[in-house]
Amino acid sequence: MIYTIAQVAGKFGITAHTLRYYDKEGLLPFVERSASGRRRFKEEDFGWLAMIECLKTTGMPLKRIKQYIDWCGKGDATLQKRHELFLERKTAIKQQIKALEKALEKVKYKCWYYKTAVAAGTEKIHRQTLRKAAAEHRKTV
Repeated sequence: MIYTIAQVAGKFGITAHTLRYYDKEGLLPFVERSASGRRRFKEEDFGWLAMIECLKTTGMPLKRIKQYIDWCGKGDATLQKRHELFLERKTAIKQQIKALEKALEKVKYKCWYYKTAVAAGTEKIHRQTLRKAAAEHRKTV
């Protein structure tokens, strides 16, 4: 089955403009064109598009994604390069997850902070809590 750019954009939750941009940047060499020049997507193309979106989500620059696609086009001679690329991505993703977990802890704290302040009707409640905690700490030192 052949899909239009609008259908593919809808399926992937991106815009047709984004797909055209990807094509212009050389990320879609696998997409065929009709005699009139319209892009003709096949279901086999969906795996490529899913990989592009995945790599983009990890923060990989489009130039690097294009490099990966070019390597794939060169066949087995680039297997090692592709493997190294994904090892690098794995490391980068793990670092992103750690950073996001730290950010989540700060956001959770602020959720608690503002929830208790709203319930008390003032942020002053936290100053009182800090004074009490400091006093308790001085007793144990």
